[in-house]
Amino acid sequence: MQFSFTNEQEEFRSVLRRFFEDRSPPTTIRRLMETEAGYERDTWRALNQELGIGAVHVPEAYGGQGFSFVELGIVLEEMGRALVCAPYFASTALAATAILNAGSEPQKRDLLPGIGTGETVATLAFTEPNGRWDEAGVGLTATQAGGSWRLEGTKSFVLDGHTADLIVVLARRPGSQGKDGLSFFTVRGDAAGLTRRPLRVLDPTRKQALLSFAGVEADLLGEEGAAAAPFARTMMQAAVCLANENAGGADQLRQSALDYANLRVQFGRTIASFQSMKHKQADMLVDVELAKSAAYYAASAAAEDDPELPAIASLAKACTSEAYMQTAIHTVQIHGGIGFTWDNDTHLWFKRAKSSEVFLGTPAWHREKMMQVWEAA
Repeated sequence: MQFSFTNEQEEFRSVLRRFFEDRSPPTTIRRLMETEAGYERDTWRALNQELGIGAVHVPEAYGGQGFSFVELGIVLEEMGRALVCAPYFASTALAATAILNAGSEPQKRDLLPGIGTGETVATLAFTEPNGRWDEAGVGLTATQAGGSWRLEGTKSFVLDGHTADLIVVLARRPGSQGKDGLSFFTVRGDAAGLTRRPLRVLDPTRKQALLSFAGVEADLLGEEGAAAAPFARTMMQAAVCLANENAGGADQLRQSALDYANLRVQFGRTIASFQSMKHKQADMLVDVELAKSAAYYAASAAAEDDPELPAIASLAKACTSEAYMQTAIHTVQIHGGIGFTWDNDTHLWFKRAKSSEVFLGTPAWHREKMMQVWEAA
């Protein structure tokens, strides 16, 4: 595996960092998170047109950039660092990846170019009100009648589900259980019988929605009843993507804590000069660097289609989630009383850390998955 970055990748990272620092300052984050959509459609299109990141890991044959999950990881790390308010994770990391894994060649050529340019905002609806992140939690049903498919049921915690133009839905045949009878479908955001309601969530920078399907007409994506393997692959790759985003957010918090410690004066000296503060900063640096290593190890494994990816992806998700949350806690403590206030920006990343800790499965859940994979090997 490649554990160092090329000059081109480092330049790519520098361009992204400068762009996001300019376009996503805390004032913009606070303004967008108060809106119902959580982002501006024109800005989203411009972001994709100027940087071409809408489908960075999608092959050029489908309108993408043709890069790997390592480059996608760089994008997500820098987005996590800047806390960019955009439907990128939903549209690119989830929906585009699911289409790549499950769709037919004509479907990929038809659906992916619009996602890549930002003209189409897509998302993946797989979790339901039971809160499970695996195929066993899928209860939404798909029935075929008269040559068309109809969906009945509810999906919850759908990223940007209330604004998406295209929704990739995981459903099952009535009466089937577990991995049997699962299929992917595509549904238009304005489809008849589809009700979309924004949810009140802890992290307002990442919007989620409750989707209710009442006889909604849908198009089959890929083969009927064959979605179990593509779904499992998509979830592994999404966990890798989230791990990279976590690493970026954790590093931003670590740096902000260090900057504040070098600024805050107590007893005639900066608090960064105190031995206890040096210990805490050292612990944070170790945690963040470990998170980065785990995230890019997983990204390399995804890029090379490593057979150990199921365990590596869960390891990266668990490690980076805990590092992000712990770094957020330390950052609040270092800021002292002001760290708990609304006026201080730390809480923006703190809330993202907490929501990402649960999203796609808790660290404990992923450790259990990792042990199951190793025991089966």
